Amino acid sequence: MWKIGPISHSNFIKKLKKIWFKWPYSGWKHLFMSKWDLDLTIPNTHSNKDIGIGLLSRILKQANIDNDEWSKL
Repeated sequence: MWKIGPISHSNFIKKLKKIWFKWPYSGWKHLFMSKWDLDLTIPNTHSNKDIGIGLLSRILKQANIDNDEWSKL
């Protein structure tokens, strides 16, 4: 079971940088972060709202980040 909770946009970026994702770069509508051959779409900030659990879990699955690795960051 995922032990994750909502996270702010800036903290989300900081955690991804800790596991070797490169700085966000601009795409057409969203930011992207890359790590080797994986380009990860980063959600936009909306009125300083946190990234919810559902969206966060889908992003982490796409990035192949497991629960243990994410909780240690």
